[in-house]
Amino acid sequence: MDNVRLVGVAIAVARLRVHEIRPGRRARSDLLLALLVALGIGVVAFLPGVGNVLTSIFRLQNRGFAFLVFSNLLLFGLFFYLLGQVRTSNRRNDELVRAIARRQYQERYPRPTSGAVAETGKLLIIIPAYNEQDAILGVLTKVPNRLLGYDVEALVVVDGATGATEAVAIEHQFPVAAHIINRGQGDALRTGFEIARAQGADMVVNMDADGQHQPEEIERLVAPIAAGEADFVMGSRFLGHYEDAGGARHLGIVGFSRLISLLSHGRITDCTNGFRAIRGDALGRLELREDRFSTAELILKAAKKGQRIREVPVTILQGAEGESKKPKGLGYPLGFLRVIIHTWLR
Repeated sequence: MDNVRLVGVAIAVARLRVHEIRPGRRARSDLLLALLVALGIGVVAFLPGVGNVLTSIFRLQNRGFAFLVFSNLLLFGLFFYLLGQVRTSNRRNDELVRAIARRQYQERYPRPTSGAVAETGKLLIIIPAYNEQDAILGVLTKVPNRLLGYDVEALVVVDGATGATEAVAIEHQFPVAAHIINRGQGDALRTGFEIARAQGADMVVNMDADGQHQPEEIERLVAPIAAGEADFVMGSRFLGHYEDAGGARHLGIVGFSRLISLLSHGRITDCTNGFRAIRGDALGRLELREDRFSTAELILKAAKKGQRIREVPVTILQGAEGESKKPKGLGYPLGFLRVIIHTWLR
């Protein structure tokens, strides 16, 4: 028994040494957690009779088994605590990457601080891109300069690409905001939305960089917002033309669209389409948290905020260039379902 107690004390001391406080290194919550764990190990080592309390709580007769049950519950608690810490760290990393991208964008494209106030509104086209150097120019050159009385500007948000997407856009004098590392389409949209709000854009349009969405159809998306009839307009391939119709993906989109329709108390026919327009003053109320599958999150957020959602017919072509960013196999439907559940519960 003395040997067991010595081992317990040694483990407790080692636990504290691992979490030794150094300025700027450890949070107080981490120290408190380490103290509690070390204290628990020490108490059990010197006072094994406390196990009788656990046997009473769990209604067990074996004290060792009661300790085992308690330690497993404690491990589950520590696991969820660690998971929360990881998510907090990821959010801080996301904020840092976006802040760097915004600062570099502001330095590269300074906005005028004085002069006449623009009499026309602004429409910002936000195009998240990864390795789309072969397709991006074909998309950008088709974006109109003016539409329905609004000045139109395209913004490419390059999300930590390893290819020449950023260089191609800059070479042809299109504005670019670039993430230093890949953070996902959700963060690319967040960066674009933050720039749009800083510039006071009246409307934003999201579209893909791979050529699936047609810039000629942007007017269909923004017209209901410009007319004051909607706040959030989505393109629907099922109301328009779908080049890759049929198959399991088709059925999956239909099924998820019905689920989102039920949760949002509306009628959504194409919940995975990233071709959309949003009123500028509504962006601040659409807090995005997901790195992927942002379309489902945006729809549910807009519905919760009471925004007027509308669908218009659009054409979806097969992406001719670039590489697919979608997870393989069951990763896509399971990830999409996870985002739907998380967003609905928040």
